[in-house]
Amino acid sequence: MTVNNAVSAIAGVFIMGSLLASSINFNEPNWLWMTFFVGFMLFQSAFTGFCPAAMICKALGAKDDNCRS
Repeated sequence: MTVNNAVSAIAGVFIMGSLLASSINFNEPNWLWMTFFVGFMLFQSAFTGFCPAAMICKALGAKDDNCRS
């Protein structure tokens, strides 16, 4: 799995999880802040190149997207 694929998968799981958590507990909409945080990190990483999830995926052995091997 490449770093981009891993980051997309992680973001998707976190977004679905926070939406599920906020829908199960109707009195606690604060789970939506997690959705906002994930979206914000994806947005800022497009401009700055700083992505903590990508650094973690690289450290765990995901293939770099620039490698041809």
